[in-house]
Amino acid sequence: MAITCFIRYELDPFQIDAFRTYADNWGRIIPRCGGHLVGYFLPSEGTNYEAWGLIAFDSLAAYEAYRARLRADAEGRANFETAQRLRFILREERTFTTVVPGTFERPALPVQTAQTAQTAPSP
Repeated sequence: MAITCFIRYELDPFQIDAFRTYADNWGRIIPRCGGHLVGYFLPSEGTNYEAWGLIAFDSLAAYEAYRARLRADAEGRANFETAQRLRFILREERTFTTVVPGTFERPALPVQTAQTAQTAPSP
C-alpha cells in the first residue's frame, strides 16, 4: 500500500465500549468500500481516551474513491450517525503516512540472553 490514513481519536473514556462497537462495524464496512483495514486500536494501559484506526490505500485518489463509496454505503452512514448521536468521539485527526521501506511488519528475532549465550556452541 502506498499510503496509510492514520486516524487518531480522542474518546469519552466512559464510552470505550461504544467505540469498540463502532470500530468492529468498520471491520465489515471498510474492506467492502475498498480500504485495506490495518486495524483499530483501543487504549489498554496508560492514556484511557485515545484510540487509533489505520487504513491503507494504493493512492490518495483511491482514498477519495473509497470516501465516496463510504458515503453511499447504508451501513457506513448508520455507523457515522451512531457516533454523532452518542458523542463518544470527542475529536478526530487524520494524517496520511507512507511506510519507510524495510521497516514494516518486521517480526521479532530470538532474543539472546546471558544464559543462551553461555550454552551456544563456540565457533
